[in-house]
Amino acid sequence: MRFLSGERLWLLLLVGALVAAYFLMQLRRQRDAVRFTNIKLLASVAPARPGWRRHLPAAALVAALGLLVVGFARPTRAVKVPREQATVMLAIDVSASMQATDVAPSRFDAARDAARAFTQRLPARFRLGLLSFAGTATVLVPPTTDRQPVLQNLDNLRLGPRTAIGEAIFAALDTIAGSVDQTTGGKQPPARIVLLSDGATTAGRPNADAAAAAAEARVPVSTIAFGTDSGTVIVDGRIIEVPVDRGALRDVADSTKGSFFEAASGEELRHVYDDIGSQIGYRTERHEVSAWFVGIALAAAFAAAAGSLVWSSRLP
Repeated sequence: MRFLSGERLWLLLLVGALVAAYFLMQLRRQRDAVRFTNIKLLASVAPARPGWRRHLPAAALVAALGLLVVGFARPTRAVKVPREQATVMLAIDVSASMQATDVAPSRFDAARDAARAFTQRLPARFRLGLLSFAGTATVLVPPTTDRQPVLQNLDNLRLGPRTAIGEAIFAALDTIAGSVDQTTGGKQPPARIVLLSDGATTAGRPNADAAAAAAEARVPVSTIAFGTDSGTVIVDGRIIEVPVDRGALRDVADSTKGSFFEAASGEELRHVYDDIGSQIGYRTERHEVSAWFVGIALAAAFAAAAGSLVWSSRLP
């Protein structure tokens, strides 16, 4: 919990001082009572007291004061609220290694199916763009709120040689920067790149250069590594090992303040996309909750008054 006026919490010291004073008064009262030499006489003239219950009103009053001080400091809590606008670039690896079948029915098919689900579930007010990359990156759909072009192009994806993750990130950044229009007031709305790949860059600019550019532009890159360490493909009749490179994709996500996910199957990948959709779809705001503490404090104060009336026939 955070406070908008945290410096006011020093008033809790006064509440603590009241508690200390109350205990000192109880000790003094006990000492004064012991001064009677005839204990039997004291028992006969002293009124019956409700024992420990007589301390409850004081405890409730102290709790009320403490809660009022906390409310006075204006506490806040984190609340997720829907984003009004956002731009998402979906980048899909279509290199030959994506035909590996260690993810059923294949890495490529699993990724494409999950991309369709993500496209359909993304809030309609968000603009979504699509690019594919192998040895180079190709923007297939500029950011738009129309989901149909994205779905159509997902159906038409074809595999190619080599992998250029860095080029994909640069292309996505250029597309995002060029997508500002009058509907956003000339300002760049929040943006994110979602990149699916098995992780091994073999062409184009290095991942590190692209990640640095994304970090400078404040565009997080969320990466999804899918596949396993035992993936293989057949090229010209030869079996080629294509293990997933999780480290490369994790580095990109970490350096851009994005999120890294790992999905070893099509079903897991769908859950990953749901997680990313919830992250993109909401932003965290701090909402003041002073009223909660004031309300509880009032309840405690009323309880203190009621208890005092019942057990001592007076208000505290």
